Amino acid sequence: MSLTIKKGSNVVVKNDVTLGENVVIGNNVVIYEGTKIGNNVIIQDNAVIGKQPTRAKASILPEGKKLSPAEIGSGVTIGTSAIVYANAKIADDVFVADLATVRERVTIGEKTIVGRGVAIENDCNIGRNCKLETNCYITAYSELGDYVFIAPYVVTTNDNYMARSKERYGKFKGVTIKNGGRVGANSTILPGKTIFEDGTVAAGSIVSKDVEKESLVIGSPAKELRKVPENQLLRNQ
Repeated sequence: MSLTIKKGSNVVVKNDVTLGENVVIGNNVVIYEGTKIGNNVIIQDNAVIGKQPTRAKASILPEGKKLSPAEIGSGVTIGTSAIVYANAKIADDVFVADLATVRERVTIGEKTIVGRGVAIENDCNIGRNCKLETNCYITAYSELGDYVFIAPYVVTTNDNYMARSKERYGKFKGVTIKNGGRVGANSTILPGKTIFEDGTVAAGSIVSKDVEKESLVIGSPAKELRKVPENQLLRNQ
């Protein structure tokens, strides 16, 4: 362990954890076996890093094997009471705010911001320089590109059968949001839908079909209102 680590009270660091230089660990933090943490990382009070997932008795998911450890890059901040599961990979300079949850087999690219209370479910890939704002929900098996913006209380979904009938097994499909896609507050994205590059969803919309490249959609169901203005396109920023 580095001599520059600063630890609070009641910190639990399990076996084979790797800690870089200048790591600051708050009170009551738990870091599970084998977790790898880079340099200049801040882990605030009550955070849990590298937790193995648990399975509900009624879950349709198969009993899983023990997952490989979590990996936290350099310059990362993990907020108070945030949970990062095993086999999550968080790249450099990511900010994970208070009460956020990052599930197993999730990857998060450099400089992305995961806001307060955000939930990123299992098997998601999140790109670089994204902003996921307070209390949005990223459903399992979703793919977000780079520079994606998700406003507060956005909900994404992956189950067209809404937990009824065995027909749904094997048909779960998250959402795909390409580079520069943006989703306004309180919008809902239905399973398997794609928001293409610079596609934009107005606040309160329900996306029931794909959003075309550089298109602004609005309403329930969401329909194209117009094209995204040139000065708002990612290439012009």
